Amino acid sequence: MSKELLKSFQEAYSNLELFPLMGEKLMEQFRVDYGDDLIADLRQLVEDSPNGDGKFVFTGHRGCGKSSLLAEFSRQVQDNFFVVLFSIADTIEMSAVNHVNILFAIALNLMYEAEARKVQIPKTTKDQLYGWFATRTRTTEVELGAGLELGFDLLSFLKAQLKADAKVREEITQEFERKISDLVARINEIAALIQFATKQEVIVIIDDLDKLDLGRVNDIYRDNIKALFQPNFRIIYTIPISVMCDTFLWPLIGAETNYQTVVMPVIKIFAKGNNRLPDAQPRSEAKNILCEILQKRISSELIDKSAAEKIVVYSGGVLRELIRLGNVCCRICLRLIRQKPGEKIVINDQIIEEAIKQIRNDLSLRLGRDDFEILKTTYEQFEPEDVQQQEFLELLHGLYILEYRNDETWYDIHPILVETLRRRGLINGE
Repeated sequence: MSKELLKSFQEAYSNLELFPLMGEKLMEQFRVDYGDDLIADLRQLVEDSPNGDGKFVFTGHRGCGKSSLLAEFSRQVQDNFFVVLFSIADTIEMSAVNHVNILFAIALNLMYEAEARKVQIPKTTKDQLYGWFATRTRTTEVELGAGLELGFDLLSFLKAQLKADAKVREEITQEFERKISDLVARINEIAALIQFATKQEVIVIIDDLDKLDLGRVNDIYRDNIKALFQPNFRIIYTIPISVMCDTFLWPLIGAETNYQTVVMPVIKIFAKGNNRLPDAQPRSEAKNILCEILQKRISSELIDKSAAEKIVVYSGGVLRELIRLGNVCCRICLRLIRQKPGEKIVINDQIIEEAIKQIRNDLSLRLGRDDFEILKTTYEQFEPEDVQQQEFLELLHGLYILEYRNDETWYDIHPILVETLRRRGLINGE
């Protein structure tokens, strides 16, 4: 077994994990210049917000790179604003997210960042705030006396409680559900103290709300959007792309935000319909961006050029799917290196076909007859019969169907699923 080859593929396998580029080190190592126009759009909305309390929506398919872009946006504006960026998935059990604990998480993360950056808040005021947090999360004096000091220790403990303890979340919800103005008042107090001490206006960015189940999204926004928008500072909310197809929910969100929305589109590999043509060639701009993303993570010595381009095409332009395909290819190669010591292993067409088969089987496993009919119609017409149909929205949310934008919005199915439709006789072979 070649130890060097094994080590190279292990490094690539690690680089191809699904993680957002949150820190400066990851940015320097893996970031590709993409989405600058979107960052400019976000900056325009945030910096030109007339009252300093604008609420904005950032949306796009899951896995299209929103988290990395928000991290880069945060880095670019941090000299002028007090930016608090956090993931709701890291803060609260996703199945338990509601409007109350979103607001409580805002308060907790504001305080955490103030402590992290040593914001000069008067001690008596700070102690009162810590006491408020401890009381609301039922943190006892015994726990506080057992080594938990006011500051990072307490806040880290409270964040862990909010994430893991259903009883704590339930008690917070029960206390504030009918007294949401009390919770908002405390949030505004913390933000005002930060702004006074730092001379910077506050921006809170809540990532991963777009990963919630659609039913949960509906519950959170349909009846509670006014509560979520009460804090008197700038907030960027992330929502699933499928919400934009909801004729009730989207106008409601649009009206409350004054339609201050930025959409991160999937990278369009082919112009509409071109991927149906024989010998179709991907758009060079899209291919170059996605190939560069791969090259940052996997050495060119480990993958054939044609194989890299094939991964690009089968990703559908979704960054997560690009990384996922590369990751599965590395897993296969690592297995082969151990099975066939001394043999030169690279990612080639054969490896990719095996990876595609694995992912195709995984995707197809959860599809029913109605789902296949929606996929067939979308493939043939570039749109479903009804964009409001719940089954279509779930397929869009789950990346089975992808939305593309240029002069118009159109849809296509995940490229890996095309062969599944052929085998089921739903579309003609090509």
